[in-house]
Amino acid sequence: MILRSDHVAGAAFAAFGLLIVALSGDLPFGRLAMPGAGFLPNLVAGLMILFGVLLVLRASQESAPLTDIDWNDLQHAAPVISITAAGIALYTRAGFIITMVAMMVALLVLVERRSIFRAGLYSLVVVLLAFGLFAKFLRSPLPLSPFGF
Repeated sequence: MILRSDHVAGAAFAAFGLLIVALSGDLPFGRLAMPGAGFLPNLVAGLMILFGVLLVLRASQESAPLTDIDWNDLQHAAPVISITAAGIALYTRAGFIITMVAMMVALLVLVERRSIFRAGLYSLVVVLLAFGLFAKFLRSPLPLSPFGF
């Protein structure tokens, strides 16, 4: 059997889904009429596992062999993954607004090579709109910075 790219991708999705199930196990699931905090993570994880398994099963028909993959995009993907990991690590300490603005500016300036002024303005507008939508309109609690915003 030839190991194909969809074998690896499907197995990774299924493993990540299992990790989500394991990490969200202490959240209350609730009922169908009144779902709890663990309902959506478990639903998404279940779908990831299902589609990961389907991807593995269909891999021999449609995907290229793993040895034929061109890894040139790794130079673009590595900074994106690093910046996103830093954003995840700082999210609860620095707050939603500061972390998301910094992350978006870093992605736009360092990865996409955009103007720092335009990237900063765009990031600030998008993050403030998202904060207004989730924190004020939907009343979803978002972490605040040590400065209170």
